[in-house]
Amino acid sequence: MSRPGIFAQAAPAKLGALVAGLFFLLGAGCEKPATPLAPTHHFPAPAQEWFVDVTERLGLQFTHVAGTNYFMPDQIGSGVALFDFDNDGRLDIYLVQNGGTNSGARNRLFHQQPDNTFRDVSSGSGLDVNGRGMGAFAGDLNNDGLPDLLVTEYGQVRLFQNLGAGKFRDVSKEAAIDSPKWAAPASFLDYDRDGLLDIVVGNYVDYDPTHLCIDIHGQQDFCAPRAFGETASRLWRNRTRQRGGVPLFEDRTESSGLARSPGVALGIVCADFDGDRWPDIFMADDGRPNRLFINQRNGTFTEEASARGLAFNAMGGTAANMGTAFADVDADGMADLFVTHLTEEFHSLWKQGPRGVFADHIAPAGLQQQQWRGTGFGTVFADFNSDGAPDLTIINGLVRRLTPGQTPVVEGISPWWARYAQRAQLFINDSTGKFRDGSEANSALCRKAVVGRSLAVGDLDNDGAPDLVLCSVGGPVRVLRNVATPRGHWLKLRLLEKAFGNRDAIGAEVTVRTAKKNHWSVLQPATSFLASNDPWIHIGLGAADSFEEIIVLWPDGAHESFAAGAADRAIVLRKGEGRR
Repeated sequence: MSRPGIFAQAAPAKLGALVAGLFFLLGAGCEKPATPLAPTHHFPAPAQEWFVDVTERLGLQFTHVAGTNYFMPDQIGSGVALFDFDNDGRLDIYLVQNGGTNSGARNRLFHQQPDNTFRDVSSGSGLDVNGRGMGAFAGDLNNDGLPDLLVTEYGQVRLFQNLGAGKFRDVSKEAAIDSPKWAAPASFLDYDRDGLLDIVVGNYVDYDPTHLCIDIHGQQDFCAPRAFGETASRLWRNRTRQRGGVPLFEDRTESSGLARSPGVALGIVCADFDGDRWPDIFMADDGRPNRLFINQRNGTFTEEASARGLAFNAMGGTAANMGTAFADVDADGMADLFVTHLTEEFHSLWKQGPRGVFADHIAPAGLQQQQWRGTGFGTVFADFNSDGAPDLTIINGLVRRLTPGQTPVVEGISPWWARYAQRAQLFINDSTGKFRDGSEANSALCRKAVVGRSLAVGDLDNDGAPDLVLCSVGGPVRVLRNVATPRGHWLKLRLLEKAFGNRDAIGAEVTVRTAKKNHWSVLQPATSFLASNDPWIHIGLGAADSFEEIIVLWPDGAHESFAAGAADRAIVLRKGEGRR
């Protein structure tokens, strides 16, 4: 989290308040904290709340553990993966801890039961590890139809092969996945279109834990990322040849060109950004210009964020780029990119047009008009009321103490961490890509503050409406069920690569045509912040109770069309079963 205007230059703690105050007075990269904007507009509320907290009812008990000694990885939080690890048709939940290897706090795997409650099946699963956990990302890496799990950590990356029957095995060494830096975001993509999912991992700062930082009052606080150097993101090409065998990888960081453009990644989006049907890699870089690696279709990438309008915000500057959301917000058939920033900054909404070129439209989209401000991390675009337009959710949490935390605070948040708590936000799309703030009317989501970090979206109860799982530093996980009414018609789509063991077709794009509107989406679960979302695509259809056609652009560039049908149902689409 870049903190221009927040911290004095990092200095050894023994220099005390004198050095910090001097840096502040001399303006050494430090400005006065911005005053949060007061609400100036009235925002009409939804007819009723869209969410209810069902955490206790579902039996999901998990509290995140983090230290209180200003060790920087504690501040980043830990993630969540929504995935159906046993293919029983119900989403399961994997939650990551950050207590360290000497802590009793371990990652937990929760299996969803037929009555939609969750049972802790961590013991004996192979996934109940401890460490400085960051994110969790699910994908089938050996094409056996079972989702494997990648966990990023401060100091390493772990790859767990799904063996079936609720068992996983750490195959990191065999797979040749070695990343001793501070790994945070990650994603899967088939960058060479050979039918095997490759891995990209974004490394954060080159952190030195002996380097202490103080604020302008001479008190210790978390270091800003600008106190440390940049690191290269890592790319591994999948070379697994035996279906169901141990996933095997080779490091292509250098040969692909990623090593030539280091950064401090906190967010990743892997999708086709330039329209050539090959997946590209966007890196949200904290306090530095963002990076966009464009696939050259020969195993290499070139960094083109500045040329394509994604390096800087609407003011032409850098910002604290953290969480990411990717969707077509204005129904023009082209994906748009949202990235969260600090409380005193405005977030960015880069709209696309023409194809492959982006411009920050945060103000025209209405997203500068907020009832309160927050430092955003996890964020998702999802059509919560199925009216045909994706809405926006952000969970917030401070990274400094100079701005007071918000109250009331969710029960169970550590008092030490409660100082950094902020309230979440919900913005409702008017169907043209303009948003209004619906936060105040949604108390289950937005009334109580947390130290918000990871946020995942998925249809947990299979009712056709996307639900939310919220993670907080030093606090309990929360599950919010979607109860929005009135609600439009909808479709849920599962895209499978039939020739590759019924593997999820990560990177595939889908367009659902109705009589009045086209609805576009991409299958990429690894967005938001340190999260893996539902591998089913949810599409709101509004008043349309049927669709005329579903067009799928598969990861290898092939097009297929699937026949018309009725809405309000889940459909599995397999490559090769449509019309070319």
